[in-house]
Amino acid sequence: MACKGTGLIFLVFALSYALSTFAGKSYYDILQVQKGASDEQIKRAYRKLALKYHPDKNQGNEEANKKFAEINNAYEVLSDREKRNIYDRYGEEGLKQHAASGGRGGGMNIQDIFSTFFGGGPAEEEEKIVKGDDVIVDLDATLEDLYMGGTLKVWREKNILKPAPGKRRCNCRNEVYHKQIGPGMFQQMTEQVCEQCPNVKYEREGYFVTVDIEKGMQDGQEVVFYEDGEPIIDGESGDLKFRIRTAPHERFRREGNDLHTTVTITLVQALVGFEKTIKHLDEHQVDIGSKGITKPKEVRKFKGEGMPLHLSTKKGDLYVTFEVLFPSSLTEDQKTKIKAALG
Repeated sequence: MACKGTGLIFLVFALSYALSTFAGKSYYDILQVQKGASDEQIKRAYRKLALKYHPDKNQGNEEANKKFAEINNAYEVLSDREKRNIYDRYGEEGLKQHAASGGRGGGMNIQDIFSTFFGGGPAEEEEKIVKGDDVIVDLDATLEDLYMGGTLKVWREKNILKPAPGKRRCNCRNEVYHKQIGPGMFQQMTEQVCEQCPNVKYEREGYFVTVDIEKGMQDGQEVVFYEDGEPIIDGESGDLKFRIRTAPHERFRREGNDLHTTVTITLVQALVGFEKTIKHLDEHQVDIGSKGITKPKEVRKFKGEGMPLHLSTKKGDLYVTFEVLFPSSLTEDQKTKIKAALG
């Protein structure tokens, strides 16, 4: 009777596993690894996908947030040997039954998993993943693009890993053994034993990268293309980082979120007032006229006419410095009239 009960439970698990397999992607598909993947391969795949779909990089993107949750759920199971064995045999339903029967349920939450790789807590105990060099490029952005937003196409050349003839020794599989170094003293050693991986070689390739310039970005801010830096064999590529730098402008100078410009007026305009507008970065006109006296080197502030604040609807201010153009000479008649007028 007990055998029949066990067989019935197995049948339920197997049927549930089949249904869950046909209903959606398996955890291996979600992490983009083969079913027989090693623990190291699973860790590497998780880290790559978690960086790509992390909510901080995909703000407001519900699809990316859903994908991030799926990736963490899949890794929580496949990184746990017991859970992975149950999943391989009985699928998600088997995991539910295991948790319901008093097995280890719940496990690490998303924050625990992510912090293990990217800072805090268990990360100190994890073996560091080998990573290629980051590539940092200073990118000159025009004030127009920094004011309105824009895109720049940049030519990028880098090494690409390509298949090569033969096999090679790699670190995809390690064996741990203990070596005696004295009476009652043993040292744990790790040895790379895989000699079956396909060989690879570096080849140079070039392509265009489209860099999005966001409104209000400041000097020194970075636009990061994760894992698009220099590759490394048996590791992860570094990152490609474009560091924003404001290009010089013919009319405006930027200081933080404020803009500065200089306008020249005549002596008559300085004394009696004037009507004048200047063209802004998006070509709208700013009225800088005055009805009173303008002193040489006088600076006036025009609120809200500066640069937009990054990721905000607010703007800085525009500061206009007035230069007064004096005449090179005056006739005697002009001198007499000026004396009479100014008394």
